[in-house]
Amino acid sequence: MDPLTLALIGFLAMMALIALHVPIGIAMALVGITGFAQIVGWGPALSLMASEPAAAMSNLDLAVIPLFMLMGSLAAAGGLATDVYDMANAMIGHRRGGLATTTVLASAGFGAICGSGVATTATFGRVALPEMLARGYQPGLAAGSIAAGGTLGIIVPPSAMMILYAVLTEQSVLDLFTAAVVPAILAVGFYFVAVQYIVMRAPASAPVSPRMPIRERLRAIARGWGVFALAVVVMGGIYSGVFTVNEAAAIGVVIAFVFALVRGRLTRQTALHVLAEASSATAMVYIMVFGATIFSYFIAVSGGAAFLVDSIAHLPVPPVMVIFGLLLLYIFLGAFFDEVAAMVVTLPFVIPIVTGLGYDLVWWGIINVVVIGIGMLSPPLGINVMLLNSMHRDVSLSTIYRGVTPFMIADLLRLILLVLVPALTLWLPSL
Repeated sequence: MDPLTLALIGFLAMMALIALHVPIGIAMALVGITGFAQIVGWGPALSLMASEPAAAMSNLDLAVIPLFMLMGSLAAAGGLATDVYDMANAMIGHRRGGLATTTVLASAGFGAICGSGVATTATFGRVALPEMLARGYQPGLAAGSIAAGGTLGIIVPPSAMMILYAVLTEQSVLDLFTAAVVPAILAVGFYFVAVQYIVMRAPASAPVSPRMPIRERLRAIARGWGVFALAVVVMGGIYSGVFTVNEAAAIGVVIAFVFALVRGRLTRQTALHVLAEASSATAMVYIMVFGATIFSYFIAVSGGAAFLVDSIAHLPVPPVMVIFGLLLLYIFLGAFFDEVAAMVVTLPFVIPIVTGLGYDLVWWGIINVVVIGIGMLSPPLGINVMLLNSMHRDVSLSTIYRGVTPFMIADLLRLILLVLVPALTLWLPSL
């Protein structure tokens, strides 16, 4: 069979297996092994099943993911998410729309010690949504700010998505973290504007809360020092060169563990839950990496990637239009796949196109994360929206989707800005 035809059949077979609820990593590995064997032979194909998992397991960059997963779980168990929310609420909660703005700011702060969009959404779905509803906030604004704020978990470094992208594309994790700083600040700023737009159009959607007494405000701000200290030690150590990324992640785990222990929140049951949560998430990521690597070998030897690059290079459109076409694809996929799967499934096809058009892979990594975040809010199956709805059945899906619409518009404007002005992403790494 013609290798290109085989590549197309392989891609369709992979999507069919995923539709049948076969785990994505296993589906990619099965198709990759079978397709590779048809072209090269079963001997080399079967050897991939041993060599690629072994290479991934020994990859030090990939080893950072379980550490950051564990740090985020320990931080949540230790009450740091509640602390950062209380601190932000004490500073700006008394303004109109202040609790929604607080949620965005707290999500960014928690994202700096968590690294997961879904975990950030779940955490503030528990912490912030009941608080806002109790104070008379319109459910759409309350849920929309939480779902949108959850996407900050994957754009604010350290991000598990960025680490995974760095491993699969052989880029520097530190370069990606540095490149994400300005886009992350823009994300928070655009969300602030979205909140203010909503409350200006409908003031009743966000009643003004009474200003906290100065003593209570100072007490709440003081309680948030743990989150600030953890973020400064981890990210400050990385950017200053004192720690490697791996060392910073390990130190972050120890600090988060000490916080949870000293506060008396690390019971035996909690510790087992934290370990189980981090282990299951890590196992999922590793299986996806195994499958994606094997599938990439198949696509490479079939010539499918080269054919795509050559075909797109001859399209009578400027390269930036191709990039916008890819972004539409990611928004669509993000509505059906979780954040990791949407990236892993597409990288074997997309990376050759991006490099063939002459774009920087660090820049594309940030764009990739931003657009997947938009997909996490997109109907019909935006994962952040579905998660919030499952946690609070009294808030309907239609209400949440209406609530996230202004935030999605802000995201799209930010995405267009980052695509048209790559310097916003590449300026800090160039320094």
